Amino acid sequence: MKNVKAASKSGQEPLVRVQTAKKERVFDVEDPKLPDWIEDGALPSGGFPYNKKLNRETYEATLEALQIELVKMQAWMQTSGHRVLALFEGRDAAGKGGTINATRDYLNPRTARNVALPKPTETERGQWYFQRYVTHFPTSGEFVTFDRSWYNRAGVEPVMGFCTPEQHASFLMEAEHFERRIVNDGIHFFKFWLDIGQEMQLKRFHDRRHSQLKSWKFSPIDIAGMNKWDDYTKARDEMFEHTHSEHAPWIIIRSNDKRRARIELIRYILLHLPYSGRDDKLIGAADPKIIGEGPQFLGL
Repeated sequence: MKNVKAASKSGQEPLVRVQTAKKERVFDVEDPKLPDWIEDGALPSGGFPYNKKLNRETYEATLEALQIELVKMQAWMQTSGHRVLALFEGRDAAGKGGTINATRDYLNPRTARNVALPKPTETERGQWYFQRYVTHFPTSGEFVTFDRSWYNRAGVEPVMGFCTPEQHASFLMEAEHFERRIVNDGIHFFKFWLDIGQEMQLKRFHDRRHSQLKSWKFSPIDIAGMNKWDDYTKARDEMFEHTHSEHAPWIIIRSNDKRRARIELIRYILLHLPYSGRDDKLIGAADPKIIGEGPQFLGL
C-alpha cells in the first residue's frame, strides 16, 4: 500500500484516498459502515502471518497464567529492589494502551506505574529534552511503563512538524547514549514497538470513531495521521536505524491480533527477568512469527 491522501466531503467530513497496488480506494471514516476491503484486509495487512485471531478461550487461559507470573515477578522486585522500565511505542491504534493494561491488571499499583505524558509545558520545552521523562523513572522495586516516551521526537514530532529537523537529528544521535546510561545504572530496560498494517489501523480508527465508549480516543491528529502513513514509515525506519542497539534493542511485535501481541509482550518480559520461582514451562516459548528483535524482523 502506498500513498494516502486526505479529501473532504462538503468541506467537512474526512475522507481518505488509499492507493493500493490495483486501484485507488476512498475511505470515509464518518460512514458507520466499514468498507469490505478494510474489513477483509485488516488482519492480513502488513504481512501478518495468521488468518485468524487467537481464540478467546486460549487467550484468556494463557493471559491469566502469565499474569500470575507477573505478580510473582513484582513480589521479587519489591524484595530485591530491582527496577524495570518498559517503553510502549507504535503507530496510533497499535494497541499500546490495551497491552499496558493487560500487563498491569493485577500488579500492585503502589509500585507499578504507567506514565502517559501530555504535550510539554512551556517550562518543559525550555529544558533538556529527556528531563521530563527522567523524573518518572522507577525507584527501587518499581515497575514503570511508558505509553509513548521520548520517542515522540522520532515519530509524531518530525512527521507532524512539532520539532525542527535539527532537533530530530540531535535526538537520533543522543538517544543511544542516553539509554546506555539507563542500562548501566542497573535498570531492566525494554523497548517495544507494536507494529500494525495500514488496513488494520483504518479499521481501528473507524471502530473508535463509532464507539460511544472509545470515541474520545479519536482526534483530529488521527485524521491527519491517516494521510501520512508513508511519512510515519520513513520516520520509523530511521528511528530503528539509529536507536536499535545491543544494550537497548527494539523488540517488535506484530499486533494486528491484540491477543497474540499481549501474550508475546508479557512473555518476553517474564523470560528476560531473573525473578524467583519463574516457571519457564508455564510461560512458554516465544512465537517467532509474532515477536522478534530489531528492524530485520520486519525485513528492513
